[in-house]
Amino acid sequence: MNDEVLQRIQELYRVENWSAGYFDVSSRGELLVRPAPGDARWASLKQIVDELVTERRQQLPLILRFPQILASQARLLCGAYRAAMEKYGYTAKHAPVFPMKVNPRREVVEEFLKDTQRYRVGLECGSKPELYAALAQPQSAESLLLCNGFKDEQFIRLALLGIKAGKRVVVIVEKLAELRLVLRLYREHGIAPWIGLRAKLYSRGSGKWASSGGEAAKFGLTTSELLKCVALIREAGLEDRLTLLHFHIGSQITDIKRVKNAMKEAARVYAKLRASGCQLEYLDIGGGLGVDYDGSRTRFESSVNYSVQEFANDVVYTVKTVCDEEDVPHPNLVTESGRFMTAYHSVLITSIRDEIETFADDEPEVTIDDDDPQVITELKELCDGINSKNYGESYHDALEHKDELHTQFNLGLVSLEDRAKGEVLFWETCARALRESDEARFPQEEFEHLKRILAAKYLCNFSLFRSAPDSWAIGQLFPIVPIHRLDESPDEFATLVDVTCDSDGKIDKFIDLRDVRDTLDLHSYDEDRPYYLGIFLVGAYQEVMGSAHNLFGQPNEAQIVIDADGRYHLTKLIAGSRIHEMTALARYEKATLLESFRKLLTARVEAGQLAADDADRAFRDYDAASAGTTYLD
Repeated sequence: MNDEVLQRIQELYRVENWSAGYFDVSSRGELLVRPAPGDARWASLKQIVDELVTERRQQLPLILRFPQILASQARLLCGAYRAAMEKYGYTAKHAPVFPMKVNPRREVVEEFLKDTQRYRVGLECGSKPELYAALAQPQSAESLLLCNGFKDEQFIRLALLGIKAGKRVVVIVEKLAELRLVLRLYREHGIAPWIGLRAKLYSRGSGKWASSGGEAAKFGLTTSELLKCVALIREAGLEDRLTLLHFHIGSQITDIKRVKNAMKEAARVYAKLRASGCQLEYLDIGGGLGVDYDGSRTRFESSVNYSVQEFANDVVYTVKTVCDEEDVPHPNLVTESGRFMTAYHSVLITSIRDEIETFADDEPEVTIDDDDPQVITELKELCDGINSKNYGESYHDALEHKDELHTQFNLGLVSLEDRAKGEVLFWETCARALRESDEARFPQEEFEHLKRILAAKYLCNFSLFRSAPDSWAIGQLFPIVPIHRLDESPDEFATLVDVTCDSDGKIDKFIDLRDVRDTLDLHSYDEDRPYYLGIFLVGAYQEVMGSAHNLFGQPNEAQIVIDADGRYHLTKLIAGSRIHEMTALARYEKATLLESFRKLLTARVEAGQLAADDADRAFRDYDAASAGTTYLD
């Protein structure tokens, strides 16, 4: 790959800006993945996909999961807090916790719990199913099992089972009624979990989730409620079980200043409670540590203006300063940085299956006949006469002619064939005007809108609502890059549409260092040549929040590890959802469907409308179809 192409690829896709050192472009034009930033080992995503598709017969879309990246992110997080604590003389410890809501997949949770002695990663649960799964996981004796979210009696009873199993379960009280429930069960059974209190801070985060913090937040106790909880705990004689103060000001905090403000307030609350006699050991700062999705390192909602080390430094320094002022012990700092821990580790691979053109650019050149309407003749003259000096004027004239063409058609003055001819001429005029604009030194702004209209729509074999729902729901930007052919300059600009039967199933906003782009530069579609795209940083929230829209199911999945010798290994293949699984999700039981379909065939046979052999074949084909993938073959 020559330097000019490499520079353009970097300008278009910004891989080195958003990839945090995990992904890179090879000299062969393929995207590489590394198990850790700066690691000399690598694997080609294209080679991995080729093996999965050709040798393992795996169909796209595919989720590629790299567990070594999970371990690397845990090391980076813990290393940042360890370095900050050493730098500022912080005397307590860091207690990392993984919130299961971010990605509850067993493969993810188990990876974080593997190296329990070194990092002591705990778990956070926000529902009974998450707690049920977490109770059976082996954890370090020092690690925490936090219970967040609203709780009923069954939730608390599950937490008490964790106490019996030797886990350090902390029930974090969200409202007074929960504490009263904990105390009642303690009086009945003599077993009490460790107790945490969630404070509702005045401080708020920044970005899309800023509203989850502040005085109007959904969760948390007011100051008066905090004091009431402390009084109730003391009355019950459980002061020794009150161990943790928790707060959360929002996910994906974009501005480090908001972190500092929240830390000052939370540390002050902790210090005042500690000074009043509460023997709190932990300050749980929640999540909020963001991911730089677009690589801009700004306060933009899909970015962050800080590094993990800067975040840790500000947390540690601020908490230490307040505690020293109040003359109370430094608390162990609990972090729930799930997005940071998981976002990078999985990649969705999809393929381009077709190109949906705004206009047919493979139409033969339009010829004008003597009996053509005047509007057609004038459009032809505009199209043929466009140049670098008149392209703007020609474009405006073409817009007027298009309106006139449709008006005349609606009045019955223009035939369907003439309308088709006029539309081809209009779009060809637009395309030529856009080419002239792109070559101009100072392109006109209105042609950016035209570029969006003329952009090819590449049909991708995946469901946006299943695999990248935040792109649709909240406008989250994800890096999207071809995993091969990067040694060739892209020659097309496009938007992406998925295979769902929904007009919202599209991606038409893409990352850029200074702006949000409306199109993505890609290579021309060739139906005889596979073309793979990677959607990156989808490891946080996307899998668990994906919907079953159109009954599209989970994609096939592969887990990949890169050995010390630099070779990659497919350590696990997990089949995606089958048709019968997704119809069962909508309560169509397979046996009932088979019986009903057989009755329809039998009725046709009895009526003499279908041969018995054809009916048997149709039934077998229908039965076999249930085992098929929900995506395009």
